[in-house]
Amino acid sequence: MADQIPEGIDIVHFHDEHPGMDAISTPYLFTLHGNKNVQKPLPLNTVFISADHASRFGSTHYVYNGMDWDDYGPVDWKLERSYFHFLGNAAWRLKNVKGAIRTVTSTERERIDVLGGVRFNFEMGLRFTWTPRARFHGMVGGEEKYTLLNGSKGLVFPVRWHEPMGLAIIESLYFGCPVFGTPYGSLPEIVSEEFGVLSHRRSVLTEAIENVDDFDRKRCHEYARDTYSSKVMTDSYIRYFEKILNGDTVHEEQPILQKVQSTKFLPWED
Repeated sequence: MADQIPEGIDIVHFHDEHPGMDAISTPYLFTLHGNKNVQKPLPLNTVFISADHASRFGSTHYVYNGMDWDDYGPVDWKLERSYFHFLGNAAWRLKNVKGAIRTVTSTERERIDVLGGVRFNFEMGLRFTWTPRARFHGMVGGEEKYTLLNGSKGLVFPVRWHEPMGLAIIESLYFGCPVFGTPYGSLPEIVSEEFGVLSHRRSVLTEAIENVDDFDRKRCHEYARDTYSSKVMTDSYIRYFEKILNGDTVHEEQPILQKVQSTKFLPWED
């Protein structure tokens, strides 16, 4: 690994854990983006992507992911909003697209658009979604994705794992979509009562969806725009870079997972 780093580099920022990373002489920062369920010590210069993510490894050091909102363009507040949406890899059962669909179709007439999934799914065993009130778009990005988010009433996100941060959350909030999800991982620190409802009970989320107009869409947008921008993220990372370049480490002791999770799926009451 060391021979891949050019001479004259002040600091390296890793976003994946690589063998031999601790042996390099160049100062570095490592951002852990996902979850681990093994109690293996992490490098001293590790940061996480939310307060909850950090706390699960005995740390208080984190930097929220941030987006360059100029890439997303302005929100069209005049666009009709006629559905809710799910955003994520629907083939991954921890994301609980089935729960999202069930939550929306339990309302009297609302429907849901699934961004990141298909009606016929063969990846994780044969699955077929029967309801006509769910529309599937497969994997989407760019203008197509932004238009779909802009036309949504809200994000339905009943994940069954400790979401480390969740780009789907902040992207949806940027387009004025309140969030209806589970209280796991980073969600409680990102989604306050002003911006959504969190519960592991489908019935609670269904009732909240029926009252989606209680939320201020423009406040959702302003909150995401101001709190989770690429500039805020960059400024936070610069402070860690400076700390390391001054000869300090992020942690005095290596962070390590505090508790191994014994069950794969967190509770969901359908």
